Amino acid sequence: MFLFDEAPQEHNRAMLVGVETAGQDARTTQELLVELAELTMTYGVDVAGVISVRLKRPNPQFLIGSGKVDEIVAKCRAADVDVIIFDDTLSPAQQRNWEKLSEMRVIDRQEVILGIFGNRASTQEAMLQIELAQSEYMLPRLKRAWTHLGRQRGGVGVRGGEGEKQIEIDSRLIRTRISKLKSELKAVRRRRAEQRKKRQRVPVPNSAIVGYTNAGKSSLLNLLTNAEVLVEDKLFATLDPTTRRVELPNRQTLLLTDTVGFVRKLPHDLVEAFKATLEEAVDSEFLLLVLDASSPSVDVHYETTREVLKEIGIVDHEAIIVFNKVDLLSEPYEQSRLRRRYPDAVFISARTGFGIDTLLAEMVKILDRKSTVMHLRLPSTAYRLVAQLHRLAAVQDVRYEDDGIYVNAIVPGNRCHEFEGYVIEPQLA
Repeated sequence: MFLFDEAPQEHNRAMLVGVETAGQDARTTQELLVELAELTMTYGVDVAGVISVRLKRPNPQFLIGSGKVDEIVAKCRAADVDVIIFDDTLSPAQQRNWEKLSEMRVIDRQEVILGIFGNRASTQEAMLQIELAQSEYMLPRLKRAWTHLGRQRGGVGVRGGEGEKQIEIDSRLIRTRISKLKSELKAVRRRRAEQRKKRQRVPVPNSAIVGYTNAGKSSLLNLLTNAEVLVEDKLFATLDPTTRRVELPNRQTLLLTDTVGFVRKLPHDLVEAFKATLEEAVDSEFLLLVLDASSPSVDVHYETTREVLKEIGIVDHEAIIVFNKVDLLSEPYEQSRLRRRYPDAVFISARTGFGIDTLLAEMVKILDRKSTVMHLRLPSTAYRLVAQLHRLAAVQDVRYEDDGIYVNAIVPGNRCHEFEGYVIEPQLA
């Protein structure tokens, strides 16, 4: 058995179970099972096999019909597995019923994702939020963890058995911990809001890389900024955001942030944790929405990304759709289909560098729309203003003349008013 506070053991072997409902075709079920297999291996559990079940209506006791339950349990015993993982969410009662019948550990996709996040998060707010999500997930499932004590009944006048006492103690401890975590999160967010105000006093344009997990976001950040961020061919290789500077072709500096990847069937409790790791995305000038062009589910990945962004409050942000891994497309028509469906998208390969110049040009266009070219003549002693321009603008030219300092710069729209008193005509610059 492994819980959130324990690492999976090396001998853990899992059987994955996917449920094909009336509104979901067989292909989607298989795609989700492939993704669940990647999540399971990322969590450190070997996958022994996969079972797909068609379901006309949910069974309140086991989610699926009792006949299929016996068949699945038999296959799991034959495969010598010790954990069954469902792609669909199981209620606490359904998990208990499955574990009692199979005598194996039974979890769902939500618990796997929570476990991965718990193992990998490193920033204070992300760790607090994920612990909160895990605690709220485990609270109604405490009975499952203590079923081995539930058979020890007390004598006359004793309220329940030892198992029931332990559940009550653990329930009280978890509720206390949940309350403390919420208080700590409020304090962290207050500090984060103050830090954001300080950053906004000397703003540098920023952008965030978002998208489906394993689409190549970290590879793109490394290519553009030499960031040396961890790159692995696995889901959720990057959880905590990394921000680096990139100099654009027009000499303007941009802060670029790599963020955690999204995934289908994201647990609702983790949406708040995503807010913690996507702080820079919320405040960014624009987004780079990166997708794996070689994935057969790329359209679904796009919709999932949009849905998650909307759920965490990122709705009206301008975005450049970036199809990565075009070097892995085997047929030309695959790229043609994507170009027709997403006419404004940019197609790149972070591995080979293909299309990067086009992407940089699109990033410059967006910032140009949000900035103003200013021709300035500053007093000869205004070195502080020159330094300020270098911090917040893209300075294209500086000349020191007898009558002043001449500067041509691309200035963010919200800072132009600070230099209006020094504007001159372009022909005088």
